[in-house]
This record gives sequence, structure tokens and C-alpha cells, in this order.
Amino acid sequence: MIINLLVAASTNDAIGVHNKLLWHLPNDMRFFKNKSWGMPIIMGRKTFESFSGKPLPGRFNIVMTQQKNWSTPYKEVLVAHNISQAITLAQQTGCKEAFIIGGEKIYALAMPLAQHIYLTRVHAQFEADAFFPKINTNEWQQVSCKYYDVDDKHAYAYSFEHWKRMH
Repeated sequence: MIINLLVAASTNDAIGVHNKLLWHLPNDMRFFKNKSWGMPIIMGRKTFESFSGKPLPGRFNIVMTQQKNWSTPYKEVLVAHNISQAITLAQQTGCKEAFIIGGEKIYALAMPLAQHIYLTRVHAQFEADAFFPKINTNEWQQVSCKYYDVDDKHAYAYSFEHWKRMH
């Protein structure tokens, strides 16, 4: 199974504060939805709770938690207690790819297993309490980058970057 990291991070690698996003970028939300649609998405419990505790529609939602008795009222949400269990659940969907969607701890656990990073780089710096791991350019190569400037709906410039693990 191909493991992908799907993330939006600022130039100082900030991804969130108090379990909330730091910006509103409609094109990034659309990119996220289109990339992950129909696929398994693996996230931490806090990330899941940041979505009002509801599964994202059109995807296989897999929530990782260390809390052994944690549950959700949604039958379609699968619960895993470690990264290998989460990936096994993703494989059972029959999909060829899975997307890791956060937060900080889950990205750090999945980074060594991933083949691709789909990064929306927000061209600003933010105070945050959650960060994306540094991308080691000895292990990762940027294969594409498309830049977008500030506009009426986007308060920050941003780029869609695709990174691929070097073998």
C-alpha cells in the first residue's frame, strides 16, 4: 500500500494551534477533498475531534488513539491503537493508497513509512502548538510545486508541493 502524507504547513512548519487550523484557504480544502476522496484517511484522535467528532464523508476514516476504551458513535469510523494497525485497516479497504492527515504525532510516526508528501506550503509564519516534521532533503525530492498568490479568498500565498521519497 502506498502511504501518503497530506498536510498544509506554514514556512515554519506550523500546522495548528489549540486543535484548530491556522488559516482558511478554500483551494487547499478543495485539494484535500479531491486527493483523499474515496480513500482511507488515517488521523489521530485529536484531529478527528477537530472535525466536530464526525467522520469526513466519502472516505474511510481511521482514527488512531492510545486510549484503549475510546469509541465513537459512528460505525463507519475504524479505531486503531498504533500505526501498523491503522495501515492494516487501510489495506482492508481494497484501496491502493492511504492518506495520513495529522496531527503532529501521527505525521511523525508515518513519515518513515511514507512514499509521498502532498504539502500545501502556506507562505507565512505562525505561532502554533503543532508542527509538521522537517522534510529531510537527503531522503525526499520535490517533484512538483505550483505557487498561488494572495487573492480575494486566500489571505496567504501558498504552494502545492509534491515530494517523493528517494530510493
